[in-house]
Amino acid sequence: MGYGNLRQWIEQLRRDKDLAVIDAPVDPNLELAEIHRRVAGEEGPALLFTNVKGTPFPVATNLFGTVRRVNKAFGTRPEQLLKSMTAAMETMIPPSAAGLWREKGLLLDLIRAGTKNIPQGEAPVLGICRSSNPLQELPRITSWPKDGGPFITLPLVYTESITNPKDHNLGMYRVQIHDDSTTGIHWQIHKGGGFHHRQAELLGETLPVSVFIGGPPALIAAAVAPVSERLPELMLASLMQGGKLPMVQDPLGGHRIPSEAEFSIRGWVSPFERRLEGPYGSQSGYYSLQHDFPVMHVQRMWHRKDAIFPATITGKPRQEDYYLKDYLQRLLAPAYPLMMPSVKALWAYSESGSNALASAVVRESYPREGLASAFRILGEGQLSLTKFLLLTNEPVELTDFPKLLETVLERFNPASDLVIFANTSMDTLDYTGRKLNHGSKAVMMGTGNPVRELPRTYTEGHLPAITGAMPYCGGCLAVSGASYIEDPELPVRLAASFQEKGTAWPLIVLVDDAAEAVRTQTSFLWTVFTRFNPADDIYAETHVLRNAISYSLPIVIDARMKPGYPEELVPHEDTVELVNRNWNRYFPLV
Repeated sequence: MGYGNLRQWIEQLRRDKDLAVIDAPVDPNLELAEIHRRVAGEEGPALLFTNVKGTPFPVATNLFGTVRRVNKAFGTRPEQLLKSMTAAMETMIPPSAAGLWREKGLLLDLIRAGTKNIPQGEAPVLGICRSSNPLQELPRITSWPKDGGPFITLPLVYTESITNPKDHNLGMYRVQIHDDSTTGIHWQIHKGGGFHHRQAELLGETLPVSVFIGGPPALIAAAVAPVSERLPELMLASLMQGGKLPMVQDPLGGHRIPSEAEFSIRGWVSPFERRLEGPYGSQSGYYSLQHDFPVMHVQRMWHRKDAIFPATITGKPRQEDYYLKDYLQRLLAPAYPLMMPSVKALWAYSESGSNALASAVVRESYPREGLASAFRILGEGQLSLTKFLLLTNEPVELTDFPKLLETVLERFNPASDLVIFANTSMDTLDYTGRKLNHGSKAVMMGTGNPVRELPRTYTEGHLPAITGAMPYCGGCLAVSGASYIEDPELPVRLAASFQEKGTAWPLIVLVDDAAEAVRTQTSFLWTVFTRFNPADDIYAETHVLRNAISYSLPIVIDARMKPGYPEELVPHEDTVELVNRNWNRYFPLV
């Protein structure tokens, strides 16, 4: 069995000497987040703040902020189970007595999965009920100077379909605390909670909502996991934990509650009611701007008598969420070939912000099968919001992005292997499109045998208006010069100049600072893929034949900051100075 609740995990971290307890008074407005960011940036310990101003509840952060911690939190069992389930598909289809006997251990694991009801008197979450100003004493954590207010950053938002209660969703949608009895809920258009809300609105119905905070680490992971809509998150949490998830009926009615949660907030969302939510310093590394989002009216809040409030701080990659998302990708990797048989491996890059970049190793058993695989990937759940998709049929390690990009560029035929789709949906956190939730996508493929040798050193002479040119990897050159505001037409001239030279570089990326962009894989992915919209910002000589656009090398991507993009997240100078002064109070020398 995995850790049954948050405090079991915290105690394990304490025993491992991987927990720092901060007893000094800390302001939840900016100060707490700045401490967290510094520790997380050094892959330091989890943090337990015991003296947070304005709240009686301790706050725990950075609980999953390293590879080691994530692996320890969930162990090897979930990955082994998913691999066994995948392998069993071959031995149990068609079913046979021998096949079922060989998989008896797996079948027992599956039988043990699910939820179980426990008596109300045995559920710690029902320790205290607050119905008057129910949110009054919750920690008011504000992470960035221009945030629109305090947010609950590890909320487990639970909803059920109005017409089919068995169709439920547990998702992590940020929750802005408007006041002591109302919140905003950032339901994005492509997520399960958003589907339930839209369905309720079409019926003119109020949607009951529960927000759980804390509980078993597996429950937190399940809410984040990009699983198929057909796999309930509560079932995934049970599978990860290795036993049935204990649930308790709310004594005052409504949804069942995970009995080991720290908090359970119960409320409702009225149809067509909206309120400005944000800005918010998101995992994209920028502020997501103010927009109208649904309002949750809170009826009551249950919590443990000694409740601990878990939180995280989002921002420019890599942050704590990076480690949890990458673990979940590794966990779910065996399932992708089952859902999409022509896809051998798949990876989405957390360093590139939110849903900006993914890659896959695909089967190419007939000409252009890779494109069919691209369509399948872009039609699958959250993957449908991928902005840029790279494909190859070579067995490359996808997490090594420079190697992947070189593999594609060696084989890339620009006339047929670059496909751009305009006027598509886009992730709510991506502001590179011309309208919220609207943007474009691109697919770049490199399959078959290599067709070119990639350059690795720039030797092609001076480039007009370019002040820096540095290779990122073989075949990909990062260049910088004037800003977009100073020279919006620079990429047009750049593409023409490189083509006139007969350049050997198939891909040129125009950025604001080439040296910074190529410094690491994280800096390259974040700088490039959070700052361009394919339909607007990819430049090349084109030809139209039979309604198909074919491109000629080189391909130029304009990944400079542009007007209308939100601000990059930067801490306030006063907060930085405050934390500098108080550092030894937070972490006194023993």
